[in-house]
Amino acid sequence: MAKTKYVFFNGEIVPHDEAKVHVSTTAFKFGAAVFEGVRGYWNERQEQLYLFRMPEHMQRLEFSQRMMRFDEIIDADYVTGKAIELIRANEVRETLHMVPTVFVNGRGGPETRGPVALSITANPGFTRGFVQTGCSVQVSSWQRVPDNAMPVRVKCNANYQNGRLAAVQARSDGYDTALLLNSRGKVSEGPGQCFFMIRDGKAITPGTNNDILESITRDTILTLLPRYCGVEVEERDVDRSELAAADEAFFCGTAWEVTPILDIDRLPVGSGTIGPVVTRLKEAYFQVTKGEVDDYPEWRMPVYET
Repeated sequence: MAKTKYVFFNGEIVPHDEAKVHVSTTAFKFGAAVFEGVRGYWNERQEQLYLFRMPEHMQRLEFSQRMMRFDEIIDADYVTGKAIELIRANEVRETLHMVPTVFVNGRGGPETRGPVALSITANPGFTRGFVQTGCSVQVSSWQRVPDNAMPVRVKCNANYQNGRLAAVQARSDGYDTALLLNSRGKVSEGPGQCFFMIRDGKAITPGTNNDILESITRDTILTLLPRYCGVEVEERDVDRSELAAADEAFFCGTAWEVTPILDIDRLPVGSGTIGPVVTRLKEAYFQVTKGEVDDYPEWRMPVYET
């Protein structure tokens, strides 16, 4: 990923290499931080950069801070304003990936709740090649952490160690990424992405009771599939064995966008190629996010004044 000139850090825009956190902070030692990943999509014809579903991401960032019992809640409007200020300062005029992080900057034990600080990075690029080529998936031997052990609907940095273990194992075993099952043995999600499968003309995705992030991209896909692909969506439990019956499958998320799945545990998904529903969905997703169609203008926040 390309490095920008500036980062927002603890109240001001600073040179990239000056944004530093001390190793003794609670954020560093115990993962006491929450974050959001937000895409900005560049529309060349309009010469505009659109932040995709920025209000929803910022509302979730507030929720994550409350859930983690931070001493102070850095509000959505403040983060949004500083994010736009940072992007303009860096003069980014291409698709980007932005990460606002709120972290405990205090020092002490795991119970330390403050003071808190905000950092924002906004780097151009970061498109996974799997979006175009598809990926191979391993059903992980690591179990998705349950909600009563870690609040998985919160984007807390520490939560991602669970998915990291699964992802590292998958790569070591020759796969591109992983799919985790929950404590009930039902399909949950990937290390940082939600799962959908197409079976008998329907799209099926694990419900939010399956220890998954309440994903904003997932919510977007729930809307786009009926509208653009004519496919009904069913949210329900998915058994591991049902994966073998999928005609198509894909991951979705801010970083993963819409990523086709070609095989699971070395069994081809459908024909083992990118199918027609996923192909159309990808096309629609990028048309909407980039503002190439007029639909859902409320999902796109322009960065540059016109």
